[in-house]
Amino acid sequence: MCKKKNRQEREREMSCPNVPSFASMGALLFGLCVLSLSPEFAVGITRHYTFNVNYLNVTRLCHTRSILSVNGQFPGPPLVAREGDQVIVKLVNRVTNNVTIHWHGVRQLGSAWADGPAYVTQCPIQTGQAYTYNFTITGQRGTLLWHAHISWLRSTLYGPIIILPKRNESYPYEKPHKEIPIIFGEWFNVDPEAVISQALQTGAGPNVSDAYTINGLPGPFYNCSSKDTYKLKVKPGKTYLLRLINAALNDELFFSIANHTLIVVETDAVYLKPFETDTLLIAPGQTLNVLLKTKPNFPNASFFMAASAYFTGIGSFDNSTVAGILEYKHPSHYSASKNLTLFKPTLPLFNATNFVANFSGKFRSLANAKFPANVPQTVDRKFFFTVGLGSNPCPQNTTCQGPNGSKFAASINNVSFALPSIALLQAHFFGKSNGVYTTDFPTQPLVQFNYTGTPPNNTHVSNGTRAVVLRFNTSVELVLQDTSILGAESHPLHLHGFNFFVVGQGFGNYDPNKDPAKFNLVDPVERNTAGVPAGGWLAIRFLSDNPGVWFMHCHLDVHTSWGLRMAWVVLDGPEPNQKLPPPPSDLPKC
Repeated sequence: MCKKKNRQEREREMSCPNVPSFASMGALLFGLCVLSLSPEFAVGITRHYTFNVNYLNVTRLCHTRSILSVNGQFPGPPLVAREGDQVIVKLVNRVTNNVTIHWHGVRQLGSAWADGPAYVTQCPIQTGQAYTYNFTITGQRGTLLWHAHISWLRSTLYGPIIILPKRNESYPYEKPHKEIPIIFGEWFNVDPEAVISQALQTGAGPNVSDAYTINGLPGPFYNCSSKDTYKLKVKPGKTYLLRLINAALNDELFFSIANHTLIVVETDAVYLKPFETDTLLIAPGQTLNVLLKTKPNFPNASFFMAASAYFTGIGSFDNSTVAGILEYKHPSHYSASKNLTLFKPTLPLFNATNFVANFSGKFRSLANAKFPANVPQTVDRKFFFTVGLGSNPCPQNTTCQGPNGSKFAASINNVSFALPSIALLQAHFFGKSNGVYTTDFPTQPLVQFNYTGTPPNNTHVSNGTRAVVLRFNTSVELVLQDTSILGAESHPLHLHGFNFFVVGQGFGNYDPNKDPAKFNLVDPVERNTAGVPAGGWLAIRFLSDNPGVWFMHCHLDVHTSWGLRMAWVVLDGPEPNQKLPPPPSDLPKC
């Protein structure tokens, strides 16, 4: 546990805020202070972490699995820093799987080699090897997450990134009594690597998860799980900051706390104009900071905090509900009652598309003098990308279980992206892209059709490793259009290396003549992961101010595995600080 330190060591205290809120979760959950704190730590400039990837036996739903963990913790340890800090994480691989870690949402300005997606910015870290991730957190404060970025290893390799404001800076909202990370995950009774491996082999949709989790615990609505329930103990009349993170593999989630209203104040480490909601939606890779104001007096009741899936596709999905319990601390003059009423929230139906559209429409950047929304007002390059499912033909003399005997695939502009065998960033930096990737990714669909209407008969995709090249400081407008091929579906798209502004969204086919007039160029939400609406479109803008090779993909891992991914190559700028630095000496080899 962290105790209050003397003045010179206050930074250490900030590295483990509110540990008691974790301690009650038991030994399986986070320890915020399991770090060796070096002298630099007290200064608050450079923070050193060691992440040992090792095996951990975990039992959930009466199934014990040897899972991959960081430092023997599940979920993994929080990475805590202040805005402006340099973070150095030595990752040591002590398991048989190849591993990488992605610092999801960290801008990585000038540190592309630390971004983490396997075969994009680095080769994976092999068994017994180590790699040091070195990056500075610039102009960001709030909640992000770290997770593995190779195959489906992020199913258990994940944890929070907590970026505190600079010293002597405050939140632009009420100072909370306590801050609590709430991480949603997905539990499989079997090894998820076997699940996706089998699916890619047969061409079928993968088997779905067996439970959702809150801070690693599925809760009482599952068989053999009542003891594995997360409990959040609160005091009446206080304000709590919940740092919500969706680290689930394949599911967007609705979340609600019975009889309580939440105030959304930040998403993806960007402050928002606060708004109230009883229920929220959070997609994989997204974060939401919400204020929970507890009831003024002891309510003589407890309250379920529950989450369930939002799903609009045609396949199967995990239609279960994870729940934790919000418990009020008894005033001293009450004797603890075992028989408190336990209220349950009402979550939307799994396919509540209209709720999702209304909810996402409430997000607005703070857009004030201190926290401006620097939306590109003019556009240098426009792109139109279709995103959706498709198929690959079944190999000869084999039987496939995908659509009409084919194999499931997914694509952007009908290109299903194949990961290369060496990292794209290395090929780019050393000028050896020949045979690794091409720069002819289509800027618009090669075949136009009624994207959200009756799908075409031919659903086959093309396959390749193709990228888009952007000059430094290009202002980009990208319209992402969902298709109805094999079912219209919501796709949470994540862009590495940048935040983007969501300037517009709608249902049906994007109309380039009418829809831009409705774009919000004043205070649009700024984020790193945003849902392309099921049967609709999303328009984003960003500035290519970060040299490197940057992955963009659907954050539903099944779609990523099927090829719904691509890469942007951003060239160097003219100034010395606008150039991609050479790779670190310990960069892993393929």
